[in-house]
Amino acid sequence: MRASPLCRRGRAPGGTETSAPGTPRQPTAGGDTAGTHHPRRRRTMGNITTSDGVTIHYEEQGTGPPLVLIHGWGFSGRFFTRNLDALAEHARVITVDLRGHGDSGKPRHGYRVSRLAKDLFELLEELDLREVTVLGWSLGCPVIWSYLELFGSHRLARAVYVEQAPRQYYAPDWPHAHATCYDEPSLAALQTQLTCDPPAFDEDQIGTIFAGEPTPQEKELLLAEMAKSPAYARNALMADHTRHDWRDLLPTIRLPSLVLVARQDQVFPWQGPAWVGEALPGARTVFFEHSGHGLFFDEPEKFHRTVTGFLTDSRDDTEVLV
Repeated sequence: MRASPLCRRGRAPGGTETSAPGTPRQPTAGGDTAGTHHPRRRRTMGNITTSDGVTIHYEEQGTGPPLVLIHGWGFSGRFFTRNLDALAEHARVITVDLRGHGDSGKPRHGYRVSRLAKDLFELLEELDLREVTVLGWSLGCPVIWSYLELFGSHRLARAVYVEQAPRQYYAPDWPHAHATCYDEPSLAALQTQLTCDPPAFDEDQIGTIFAGEPTPQEKELLLAEMAKSPAYARNALMADHTRHDWRDLLPTIRLPSLVLVARQDQVFPWQGPAWVGEALPGARTVFFEHSGHGLFFDEPEKFHRTVTGFLTDSRDDTEVLV
């Protein structure tokens, strides 16, 4: 494939050059995995440069149909550390760091959901990925919804939505608001807390998003990843993200969809993410009874069974909400 005129290949951290689409890749790093019983698989990494000049970092492992994982606000692709080896048994798994997060660029511009959707579009184009299953967690879900609104199902085959309501703010017709960012004053309070003391903010987030406890090594890794995302980037992105209302779009989506809902989430009442499954035509909804917002971390084996079953269009091991 000829390189896209909109975005360019880069070098991975440490000077490892990424290869052209369709050519063999040499492994550049081993995976950081935990909580799985699968043999460690080689992981490769690379960067693209977007049409507005921002480096977007990605990592991949495994072979098979492409599965792109999109993390939530303030996090990075490494939050899927418990899942990569198991998923890579069935798919070519690609994690992406959103702009302003992880090892991607930290510009002073572009912190809008629509721009993140454009970044995703350019990544799929540059890697020449086709028939992609795209999985969004939290903020990753609106990135997919914006992509579908702007570009249709171009290059996509399926979508998985993990723990995101269609609307963050409270409204008379929407009682399932975000627990701590539900109107303009609470948004301002969140931004102030993050700006004044990022480490304390991040520590609180880690204590909120999981129902169980990460190991000390996992917690150290996850906090280090969060520290890579500057407050200015997170504040600007949350200001855009939290004002969207996707309820009108969801019934128009025809992409095969899987919706994963955590009963123990402290970020959203479970009814908000479950509403997504009700609104998407033909969607399957699976409940995770013992999980918090990061359900893939709390119940990884059930998560793996459910997602890989969806990849192969199997209805085994799923619980469908009617």
